[in-house]
Amino acid sequence: MTVLCHIHDLEEGKSRGFDSPAGPVFAVKRDGQIFVYKNECPHLHTNLEYQADQFLDAEGALIECSVHGALFEIETGACLAGPCQGESLIPVEFEIQQEKICIA
Repeated sequence: MTVLCHIHDLEEGKSRGFDSPAGPVFAVKRDGQIFVYKNECPHLHTNLEYQADQFLDAEGALIECSVHGALFEIETGACLAGPCQGESLIPVEFEIQQEKICIA
């Protein structure tokens, strides 16, 4: 298992990117829940963030691709707007172990 961070290092309504053995991933905390996805837009297969740890739109309501502005639902990764509608981000399975976010 690879430890990404302590659950308290991921603030509510914020996102963080990580390099992992499985490639770049990012985590978002919303309403106390954590979501982890591969850091890859399904449209151009590029990283999503425009600068370190900036995966969310200005309101913090959706995940936003910095390349073309596609918007994704935080809870499901589904594309709601943009050129990749009908596609989704790839979720990454994780576990919380001793208050740390861990991926296989």
